[in-house]
Amino acid sequence: MGRLARLLGRSRPRLSSLRTTFAVTFALVTAAVTILVGILSYDSAARLVRVDEQSVFTQVVQDVQDEVRRHASTPDDFISSRPGHDVVRPSRTDVQVLGGRGEIVDHGSPELPVTAADRTVASAADAGRTVQYRDVAVADDAYRIATVGLGRGRGAVQVAQEFSDTEDLLRALQQRTLILMGAVVTAAGLCGWWLARRITRRLILLTSAAEDVARTRRLGIQVPVTGFDEVARLGRSFDRMLGRLAQSEEDQRRLVQDAGHELRTPLTSLRTNISLLRRIDELPPASREELVADLSQEARELTDLVNELVDLAAGQSDAEPPQRVDLASLAEEVAGVARRRTGRDIAVRASGDTTADGRPGMLQRALSNLVENAAKFDRGGTDPIEIAVLGPARPGAVRVEVLDRGPGIAEGDLLRVFDRFYRAADARSLPGSGLGLSIVREVALAHGGAPFACRRAGGGAVIGFTIGAERDRDRDRGHQDARGTSHGPRPTGG
Repeated sequence: MGRLARLLGRSRPRLSSLRTTFAVTFALVTAAVTILVGILSYDSAARLVRVDEQSVFTQVVQDVQDEVRRHASTPDDFISSRPGHDVVRPSRTDVQVLGGRGEIVDHGSPELPVTAADRTVASAADAGRTVQYRDVAVADDAYRIATVGLGRGRGAVQVAQEFSDTEDLLRALQQRTLILMGAVVTAAGLCGWWLARRITRRLILLTSAAEDVARTRRLGIQVPVTGFDEVARLGRSFDRMLGRLAQSEEDQRRLVQDAGHELRTPLTSLRTNISLLRRIDELPPASREELVADLSQEARELTDLVNELVDLAAGQSDAEPPQRVDLASLAEEVAGVARRRTGRDIAVRASGDTTADGRPGMLQRALSNLVENAAKFDRGGTDPIEIAVLGPARPGAVRVEVLDRGPGIAEGDLLRVFDRFYRAADARSLPGSGLGLSIVREVALAHGGAPFACRRAGGGAVIGFTIGAERDRDRDRGHQDARGTSHGPRPTGG
């Protein structure tokens, strides 16, 4: 039984493409509508024709009845050669006159059959007495017949109307309707196929691009995009998706390469010091202490490097749900933790609306890295490290700055301090991996902002980031289009 079902399932035709499905569906819908309209139209036309023929016949019979009741008529009055009685001989109507015994006085054309009921009406005394028949076969044609008595046994008048030609006309109309419906359905199928080909052509191109990406694993394939409809929007979204995937792949490649490069130095140093452990008994006590201290320091640096690599990878994830964050309160929490770790005086100042939509964990990581970076380069400093959270006058970007009085940043290093593993020449002797500010950049970009760094007046550096800067730039761009001017944010080095 299951095998039979599988065979039946295989035997069912399947539509192989969206174009064929669209064309067949379009043709089927058009066929259903055309057939329904054709049937209703034919039925209405046939009903109108039949009702009109019946009303004409009924009116003729009524006229004959009125005539014989008003006037004492004889069969001679209705003979076809007598003028004045055209009222009973309209178009497509046959008249035959009977005598008092039911004999035919004036033959119709064609001759109509005479039954016993007709003879009874012809010999009846009442004028206008009528008997009617339907679907009477006369000379291979169908007629409806009415026999009207003249009264006083003088005879009767038979009035017949042929309706077989009417049915022939309706059959011809039916055939023409079927031919027209077939032509409409065929035209609809061709039109649907052409329209489906026009619509799905770009989808086929997108499908080919997707198949090329799946086959070659190359994300740099150009996606053809034309138009402004839903298909064009899909193409642009697919193109942007490929671009982001390519960028993500490039970022991962660079991260692995840079991480491998940076890990070689501490691992080589660890391997060298571990080899010295085999001769630790031969070393003087001072050298032993120095070796253990070096191992401990290198282990901490390696641990910090691995942790920052994990943080950097986590910073590229959107798993943390965004929410409304008060960056001033977040800065206070970071300052409290940094005071306990470093023993430094850290001041927080805020102005304006410091709330924004963001991911609290990522923002806290970025703030902590800025404060730790300031404390590292401002060792032994007596001035407090400042955290400034500056809200805009209108809803938009929030600016976060960390200000220190350290040696500052050289002009040539201002544009590179946020690169992964980059360390200025005068900072290479200090502990660290060069990933802290890179994490700040990733967090800022993930929140629609950007990092910045500048020299502080009076010595030191100002390093920070903005949130929602892209939205501000879009708004400023709109103001620029409306007014012809635009003013972007400027650094506020203390």
